[in-house]
Amino acid sequence: MSGPDHPDHPGRPDDPGHSGRPDDPGHSGRPALPVVIVGGLHADARRAAVARLLADVSGSVVLHHDLATAAAGTVVRTVRDATGILSAGEAPLVNDCACCALREDLVPELERLADAGGTPLAVVELWDSVEPKAMAEVVTAGGFTVTGVITAVDPALVLPYLGNGDDLAEGGLAAAATDQRTVADTFARQLEYATVLALAEPLPGSPEADDEDRELLAQLHPTARRIPIGHGHGHGHGHGDGPAGTPAAPSELARAALAGFDVEAAAAAQHPACALLPAEADAHGVATLVWHRRRPFHPERLYAALEDLTCAAARSRGRFWLAGKADTLLHWDAAGGALCVESAGPWLASLPDAAWELVPPVRRAAAALDWHPEHGDRCQHLVFTSPGLDRDGLERLLESCLLTDAEYAAGQAAWERLPPAFDTLLEV
Repeated sequence: MSGPDHPDHPGRPDDPGHSGRPDDPGHSGRPALPVVIVGGLHADARRAAVARLLADVSGSVVLHHDLATAAAGTVVRTVRDATGILSAGEAPLVNDCACCALREDLVPELERLADAGGTPLAVVELWDSVEPKAMAEVVTAGGFTVTGVITAVDPALVLPYLGNGDDLAEGGLAAAATDQRTVADTFARQLEYATVLALAEPLPGSPEADDEDRELLAQLHPTARRIPIGHGHGHGHGHGDGPAGTPAAPSELARAALAGFDVEAAAAAQHPACALLPAEADAHGVATLVWHRRRPFHPERLYAALEDLTCAAARSRGRFWLAGKADTLLHWDAAGGALCVESAGPWLASLPDAAWELVPPVRRAAAALDWHPEHGDRCQHLVFTSPGLDRDGLERLLESCLLTDAEYAAGQAAWERLPPAFDTLLEV
């Protein structure tokens, strides 16, 4: 899946370890400016997280680009601190793309903040549908240190957003005229990329989250640090003075914002070949099924089952192996009743030995941990997470899509002759 806010790597700094060091002054010798990225489609939750950071980190500044004005040909930029707006301006669209204008304008604004000095933390508040991965990579390539990536979430809205297959454009949330993303897949990527989830609850006008909502969030991103920031959760931490007039300790969110972030590791954790996928779980009515097999799918049977498999869970993702496409690692990415299937490059088993040196070490390590003496890293590794998941029925359907014993025994030459059911979907 591609689009104006789901790019390939836009570049990386010369120093591969640059992204995780808050004390790195960057490439230009200017004063260090730690940058935390706060995003999320849940706008009220995002604003609450930003307000908390402004209150907790004295002197911090928020940089925000409002893409809602793109129809008028510009993006509105505001810079503010805890007292209010410090400056405002407009950035023209680039190639009729609001998100491209954001990319072009963001680093120069950070440079101006850094050159002025005295800012302990720059908070980049992303507009609703902007995804943090692209922006973290842009900031890092610009010579700045991303010290945290936070997605703000209203736990009660996780399932409704994951189930929303509407195009972003229908709700005025598209970042460009060519933006074909949906609410569900955009929200899923925002959620899964961040290492910190700021849980804003209860919010005015929002339903109260229950155990199922919180469990769904936990299973979708089990490695994320989840920090409650709503009423009754942490107020008073980081505000005012501590005992005997000493400054209060920073809040948990503020500490997380400055803890450090590895842009390259975050990208690797999302790549289908070495993604850090959820583990098996079953609690509070929510389940995660991890399905791993060493036999290829029959292309026709899998294609016929795509709709049922896509709708079987609120979220599913992973990698899969299709008979007849022994060289191609295929990416499975489903949310909101819509599925994206695309090539994610070759399986390592299909590469000559000399090419392995060109593969990132994290990819080689992931393959080595899951290596099969006959098939190498080729496998099915799909993960399904949802309330009310029919695990048994889902496993039966998946198993029925694999090659039968007879088909498997026929070998690679026979697999190559199977009907190419996926060629249209993969735009081959």
